[in-house]
Amino acid sequence: MQEHEKNLTREEREQVDEHAPPAAKVVHASVSKQGDDELDRPAGSLFWSAVAAGIAILTSLWISGALHHYTPEASWKEAIVALGYPFGFLIVVLGRMQLFTEQTVVAILPLARKKTSRNLVRVARLWFIVLLGNLIGTAFMAGLAAYAHLQSDEVLRGMIAVAGKIQEHTWLETMTLGIPAGFIMASVAWIRSAEDQFGFWIVVVLTFAIGLGGFTHVIVGSAEAWLLLWSGEAALGWVLGGFLLPALLGNVIGGTGLFALLAHAQVRQEI
Repeated sequence: MQEHEKNLTREEREQVDEHAPPAAKVVHASVSKQGDDELDRPAGSLFWSAVAAGIAILTSLWISGALHHYTPEASWKEAIVALGYPFGFLIVVLGRMQLFTEQTVVAILPLARKKTSRNLVRVARLWFIVLLGNLIGTAFMAGLAAYAHLQSDEVLRGMIAVAGKIQEHTWLETMTLGIPAGFIMASVAWIRSAEDQFGFWIVVVLTFAIGLGGFTHVIVGSAEAWLLLWSGEAALGWVLGGFLLPALLGNVIGGTGLFALLAHAQVRQEI
């Protein structure tokens, strides 16, 4: 019995255990188990779940574009537009679809726990399938948004205006802005494992922070980049090399290089 429990009854000690947050190593084990489960899923399941996520994530751009259209010009307009950012993430994350930036922490922890060539291949396989599926989904849906009149012309112009923001950054700036986004998205998976009953608000608050901060998320950003391509506002070379590559690198650095490895380091001696 620990010092702080000496004056407590058995029932009171049980209440303490019930109200105590899970230990870091418990959260680590939970995320690692989730990662193992994902790494073992069939390639087809991963791919179509990732495509669905890419399609659904365009909801963020739809709502942001609508807010851009309906909000008058003011110093606070960008903050209002950022309120649209969480919508696609809510569908994807709460719907348990495959999103690449969540997998930067979920998939990497099993590898951090057991550094084997088999685990390395499993992580590379999952990352490739999920990223490919996400990009196909966003490209397809952005094409429909541009050509199939899924929304009004006014909202489409708002979406293009929102998407155009990513063209204001250099290659290095895009990568740098991707680091906080990768870190925040990795923290979503970690925090939800500790407090899953608050999953809705965890996703809303943290993804709103990405939108408000103007950080670069490779999957939402790919939807924006594809829309610019289909609308004639960008070239394919810029989409692939000028945006997707630096955004991907930034997200991986933030999600894997910073959050995942630090999350593992804090419990490495306890597991």
